[in-house]
Amino acid sequence: MRFGRAAAPKIVEPGRRGEPRGWRNRILAVGAAALALPIAAGVAAPTAANAAPIAAPVLRAPAGGQEELMVPSAMGPVKVQVQWAARGGSAALYLLDGLRARDDKNAWSFETNAQQQFGNDNITLVMPVGGQSSFYTDWVSPSNTNGQKTTYKWETFLTRELPNFLANYGVSKTNNAVAGLSMGGSAALALAAYHRDQFKHASSFSGYLNISAPGMREAIRIAMLDAGRFNVDSMAAPWSPAWLRMDPFVFAPQLKGLPMYISAASGLPGQFDRPASAVGAFNTGNAMALEALSLVNTRAFQVRLSSLGIPAFFDFPASGTHSWKYWEGQLFNARKGILDATGGW
Repeated sequence: MRFGRAAAPKIVEPGRRGEPRGWRNRILAVGAAALALPIAAGVAAPTAANAAPIAAPVLRAPAGGQEELMVPSAMGPVKVQVQWAARGGSAALYLLDGLRARDDKNAWSFETNAQQQFGNDNITLVMPVGGQSSFYTDWVSPSNTNGQKTTYKWETFLTRELPNFLANYGVSKTNNAVAGLSMGGSAALALAAYHRDQFKHASSFSGYLNISAPGMREAIRIAMLDAGRFNVDSMAAPWSPAWLRMDPFVFAPQLKGLPMYISAASGLPGQFDRPASAVGAFNTGNAMALEALSLVNTRAFQVRLSSLGIPAFFDFPASGTHSWKYWEGQLFNARKGILDATGGW
């Protein structure tokens, strides 16, 4: 895991091998370390060399390699898992987690084969870690039901702090796609709608795309209390401008011209639903209900886009529940549109 770029390479005196020796080399090493400090903090040193545009990323893992970065933010350091573009390209795909996002890994990295799907493509996978129940938005205050100390500022992180940081590694700030499931599905559309200069494609898998519909806020309240005891009122007051700003049904006009892939299944058990215990049956039942609710939201959103004359690709599989293997398949289906929009082939 690295904070910022890698440390500066060792300086070897011309014509010699091995470690630097002597007072001249010690002075050079100290100077190199001093120059490395602002880079490690994610800030380029004010030199002519890095003031000029660079044609390729420097001091990052080889093309196609995987890495964990700790990225400075207003929320404190945030872990981000990355898989660099196979041929050093600058396009990126941001993959957003679900409501139960963990603090150690982004679930796309271990619940799906997302990294294998894009392993030969010239696009960097960006998988932020954490953000349980956050909806990847900027909250108005810390949650007052679980002792949260820091106010979530995920939109700021994903659209300002993270792209600025990744630019040091050769990742474009203006040629990205974003995809997410469930909580991350509505967030992906929101980020793309409000940051059109950053995102060229958005995908929502089993998202909640009509969150101001009757009963939806209370459904979200219950879900967030169950996932980390977070208080939805700390995220945004009921039907306030901040709440409406999060609702894809409301901000839909701002999606005009954006390529989108949007899906939700029927909620009926499919090929990946094979509960073998009472607990498994209970979880499958929950996944069925959550997917059915997502389907209702997504169908309403489809009608909304149609009324606005905004095209999008929709997929409504006849079977499938709210679970990862189905989202893995949906990501594969969205892959071509993502690569077409970003040139990440």
